[in-house]
Amino acid sequence: MLTLEKRAIPSRFWARSTPVLAVFMTMIAGGVLFALLGKPPFEAIRTIFWDPLFSEFAFYYRSQLLVKAGPLILIAIGLSLGFRAGIWNIGAEGQYIMGAIFGGAVGLAFYPAEGWYIFPLMVLAGAMGGILWAMIPAMLKTRFGTNEILVSLMLVYVAQNLLSSVSFGVLKNPQGFGFPGSRNLSDYPAAANLDLIEGTGFHWGGVAAILAVLAAWGLLSRHILGYQIQLSGQSPRAARFGGVEPNRLVWICMGISGGLAGLAGLFEVAGPAAQLTPDFNVGYGFTAIVVAFLGRLHPIGIVLAGFLLGLTEVGGGIAQQNLGLPAASIQAFQGMLLFFLLAMDVFSNYRLRWATTEVV
Repeated sequence: MLTLEKRAIPSRFWARSTPVLAVFMTMIAGGVLFALLGKPPFEAIRTIFWDPLFSEFAFYYRSQLLVKAGPLILIAIGLSLGFRAGIWNIGAEGQYIMGAIFGGAVGLAFYPAEGWYIFPLMVLAGAMGGILWAMIPAMLKTRFGTNEILVSLMLVYVAQNLLSSVSFGVLKNPQGFGFPGSRNLSDYPAAANLDLIEGTGFHWGGVAAILAVLAAWGLLSRHILGYQIQLSGQSPRAARFGGVEPNRLVWICMGISGGLAGLAGLFEVAGPAAQLTPDFNVGYGFTAIVVAFLGRLHPIGIVLAGFLLGLTEVGGGIAQQNLGLPAASIQAFQGMLLFFLLAMDVFSNYRLRWATTEVV
């Protein structure tokens, strides 16, 4: 029979090849899923991965790819720092929503004034909204020893209810004919996050994502805090002996991840989404968890994984429109990436062996 035998040293080959193998396994399992739904599996896979890059409408789809990948990368960078330190912020979706609410509210408060200072204030408010929401599980963990996974996840549903409340209430468009949702920020130039290069989908959110990647790389490779984050995740006991304060790391990592998620929410509500509505959140905070792990918690890997997941978002939308695939099947397809990544990751630390049984 087959058994798992622990490796003396983790396999570098499996560690590097696991993400690629996970993508191929996801394609195979996804094809089976689409076939069971009565859709052509090869056409569905081709539509998801090929059409956004090489079809006749590829220029438009590529701009959408930047729109989708930007917030995923920005959120995943923040999450990866905490994950490296063993701090599990699973509630980035809630912090993303609160960043959108805080930032959008500041922009709408100035309406219809014009001024260069409005959008920077929105950016600060968006980051602060995400940070404050992330500080709740950080405070409960450091003061009362609660589990940050459960607290941060439950706060997502609180944030969703707050989003619905402000969309129907205080931030509702007074000229919206009774429909829920705020004013359209794209019609308010001082608060709009417009494309920096028209038609490309590259806005200030993309700039923030690039800066976050560079900052994370510098932090992890050149700064004592990055060393403490990695040491704390690899050996918490050794980190404490080395003078690392676990509670301090919780506050820092939760604050960074919350702030970046809040920024992503602000850039989205001021840009592609353009307004706060009850269904504003589209799951970026949860998808970013897949991006972080698929990118091996490394800034460059997260960039590649962000574009891959962005590709499945754009291609999945095309498949829904052209092939009639249900939205839930695309979400399941994305979830398979994380499943296969974690499953294949076992072989980094273990090898398969045939176990012989003795007959007595």
